[in-house]
Amino acid sequence: MTTAQNRAVLDAAADRADKAARSLAVSEPARPDHGESLRPLPDDSTGSYDLEERGALRRVAGLSTELTDVTEVEYRQLRLERVVLVGVWTEGTQADAERSLAELAALAETAGSEVLDGVMQRRDKPDAGTYVGSGKAAEIREIVAATGADTVICDGELTPGQLNQLEKILKVKVVDRTALILDIFAQHASSREGKAQVELAQMQYMLPRLRGWGESLSRQAGGRVAGGGGIGTRGPGETKIETDRRRIRARVSKLRREIAGMSTARATQRSSRDRNAVPSVAIAGYTNAGKSSLLNQLTGAGVLVQDALFATLDPTVRRAETPDGRDYTLTDTVGFVRHLPHQLVDAFRSTLEEVAAADLLLHIVDGSDADPLGQIDAVRVVLGEIDAAAVPELIVVNKVDAMSPDDVITLRRALPGAVWVSARTGEGIDELRQVVAARLPHPEVDVDVLVPYDRGDLVARVHRDGEVLSEEHVATGTRLVARVDGSLAALLDGFTAPVA
Repeated sequence: MTTAQNRAVLDAAADRADKAARSLAVSEPARPDHGESLRPLPDDSTGSYDLEERGALRRVAGLSTELTDVTEVEYRQLRLERVVLVGVWTEGTQADAERSLAELAALAETAGSEVLDGVMQRRDKPDAGTYVGSGKAAEIREIVAATGADTVICDGELTPGQLNQLEKILKVKVVDRTALILDIFAQHASSREGKAQVELAQMQYMLPRLRGWGESLSRQAGGRVAGGGGIGTRGPGETKIETDRRRIRARVSKLRREIAGMSTARATQRSSRDRNAVPSVAIAGYTNAGKSSLLNQLTGAGVLVQDALFATLDPTVRRAETPDGRDYTLTDTVGFVRHLPHQLVDAFRSTLEEVAAADLLLHIVDGSDADPLGQIDAVRVVLGEIDAAAVPELIVVNKVDAMSPDDVITLRRALPGAVWVSARTGEGIDELRQVVAARLPHPEVDVDVLVPYDRGDLVARVHRDGEVLSEEHVATGTRLVARVDGSLAALLDGFTAPVA
């Protein structure tokens, strides 16, 4: 750019600056002649700026709770529920009450909680309003505040009113024993039937405990609001909590239909085994008594074994064989516990039918437990609820490797005729097989037949379904002296052995 061009650009800029100065001079308000101080003219934009600032978001320093530099494991630990246990001792000895609270602690740990403290109160019966009484509830509130707990678990089933009142006093979440067990079942259910059964039990538990406040008690439709909805939508309408109840009832009905369909398939499989005269043995007992470990020892099934409560929810049926060659089925079932929620017994009834239809019940007892006889009583209560009390029972004391000699002597006196085993070491398993073979139902028809060699299928079936007393191979066939059922005896009727 030349010098003349630069001078032209500068002149143009000076002209623009001069025009701007003149325009500001014209727009400047006239000053009064007297010497009073000048006041600024009102600015219309000031109020809008103040309003914008008042409505703006402000960042306050020092209030951020964002977790920084926390690993995933540490974060899970931070989210772990910290619980205080509360029990009411109404009957039995103090040792019984302490065992019940210790079992509640094991249940809480199985559910993934950290137990901080446990308290117990002696009462004739739980308080109708707050389960422990208002004074004790205030004391528990102080324990909760001192320990930093976020949940209180009560060793019993709370009524909806007790649950509501306790949460108002304690200011933390309150859970009863039933809800805790349902939560464990929900974590461990894996099959479609198991998940449906657990959901059904949870819905039945939840229905009477729905609570409404705020929008939950507002009307969903009615009056002018539903004026455009047509016939059937006018009127006061139902509240949201009523809508929730209706949806839960509809879901319960659907789940019952689904479980009924699944139980039909299970009944078909069971009838097929009955038709083939295959004896069935059910394994039942207290939770964590070693039922799945025993199934693995007897059949090599390889099912899940875990030192936890309610590790097994889905029944497992496996084929086993007696020492004399007869086939039978072994069924591993869900474990029982003291005060098992009736919702679970009702929901799992189709699964527990396997126990009621068995020819023999192996009642597994944890010999190393502090109260094995109490476990037996608790299991027999549940067996009575599912109409399985009449099934022949064989007591099997497990975990003898963890028992002291004095405990073995004491329990042997209380349980004569029991079989003593260790599913972990294999001790006593062979004896158990012999006892099971002797206790299984035996075929009723004695046969002495000579089966031609071209009917080897009948010989195999006698070995599989019957009880072979003697077998001899002669020139014309196989001579069998055996006990079989009626249907197999009819097939063998034409092969009666000739009298020597």
